[in-house]
Amino acid sequence: MKEQELRKLRTQSVLKELIPEALASLDDELLRNLSITDVECKKGRYDAFVYIDKAFFNTYEQEKILLTLKKAAKALQNYCMSEQGWYRCPNFHFKFDERLEYQNHIDAIFEKIKKEKDERK
Repeated sequence: MKEQELRKLRTQSVLKELIPEALASLDDELLRNLSITDVECKKGRYDAFVYIDKAFFNTYEQEKILLTLKKAAKALQNYCMSEQGWYRCPNFHFKFDERLEYQNHIDAIFEKIKKEKDERK
C-alpha cells in the first residue's frame, strides 16, 4: 500500500472518531445524536464524504439535518483541526447512508432466487 493511501485511510479513521465528538460539542440537540457510519476521503484529502445513519429519520428530518450540518461544517472542521493540530481539514459533504438499504435489497433478491430454484427441484 502506498504512503498516500495510508495517509488517506488514517485521515478517514481519525475523522470517523472526531466528527461525533465535534457534533456532541454543538448546541443543537438534533445533531448531537447523529450516528456517523463512515467517512470517505477523496483523492488528495480535500473532500470528505461523511455518511450518517438514517434509520430513525423521515425525509423532512433528513433534509433539515443536512441543511443544519452544512451550516455547521466550518465549526466541525475547526474542531477537527484544533484537536489534531492540522493546518487544514477536508471539506465535509454529508450524506445519509443508503448502503444498508441497498444490501438488504440485494439479500432479498438472492433469497427470492434461492426460493425459485428450490421450487423447481
